[in-house]
Amino acid sequence: MIGLRFSLRLNNDLPADELVALAKAAEEAGIDQLWVSNDLMLRSAPVLLGVLAANTTTLRLGIGIMNPFSVHPAELAMTAATLQEVTGGRFLLGLGAGAGEFLSWIGVDQQKPLTRTREALRAIRALLTGGRPAEVDGAGEAWTDDAYLRFDANPVPIYIGAMSPKMLEFAGAEADGVIALALPPEHYSTARERIEAGAAAVGRAVDELDVPACVWLSLDTDKAAAERALALKLAYYGTAFSPYLLAQGGLQQSDFAASEAALRAGDVDGAVAAITPAMLRLGIAGHPAAVRERCDELIARGATHLSFGPPLGPDPVAAVRLLGREVLAPLRAASDA
Repeated sequence: MIGLRFSLRLNNDLPADELVALAKAAEEAGIDQLWVSNDLMLRSAPVLLGVLAANTTTLRLGIGIMNPFSVHPAELAMTAATLQEVTGGRFLLGLGAGAGEFLSWIGVDQQKPLTRTREALRAIRALLTGGRPAEVDGAGEAWTDDAYLRFDANPVPIYIGAMSPKMLEFAGAEADGVIALALPPEHYSTARERIEAGAAAVGRAVDELDVPACVWLSLDTDKAAAERALALKLAYYGTAFSPYLLAQGGLQQSDFAASEAALRAGDVDGAVAAITPAMLRLGIAGHPAAVRERCDELIARGATHLSFGPPLGPDPVAAVRLLGREVLAPLRAASDA
């Protein structure tokens, strides 16, 4: 296999200095892309990416994801165009409907998520190519001819954050790439089938898209420490995962209620204890050999881009270095053989 690529996905709960340290470790490890989430009530991903742009040289930098419910598509286009400038053409925009539970915190009712995401993609793409959304079919009806960027912008690759079958098919039909969480990792095959179906429906080849296998990783030479770090992340996010996604692993949102309650109460040990082995299988946790084995399985399923999300490990910077040295280097060597 030729052209194996790798990326990191990090949460916007980290302070800028920690993200910079991780970004530098990622460049040293030969990582191709680094994505920062924009989850509500945490740090601003656009601001963080500005800092990362000033401290990196080769990484493609993405926000994964922003949504058209809490931020208007016009502002999403402004942000994307500006970040494309300050990164020297290295920016990637992740766009999706967002998590309905998180949006409810600010009183936003997530109505028609697929329609809103489709309209936003078409409008943003029009603005970034010097056009007007008012002239684009399916970009929404509220735009006037005065809605256009007042500065020269460059196109930005738009990745759709997708979980449901319909959103995956839409991404296959219109996006430049797809951020589809593979929870569990074996779900990559199912998600790719829906993406391929969407692409085929409009005469596209799936090879025209960047379709990473997006997994959660916790890597350490100590298996128990790696599993604990992953368990804490699952305790925080488990109830926010879509029912469709959890069903791929034989789970449902209520399975995470005990771990979430313990975490809210400050009982970290209780939250970890409530995460079962089946829940841990949603991600990849363990020592390098075990991680390489599961990566090999994803490559066998057709993945040419492996994307690793947090927690990465008990010591994230050490985990990224370990990932580059003992996982990615052997995978690259095997793909080039």
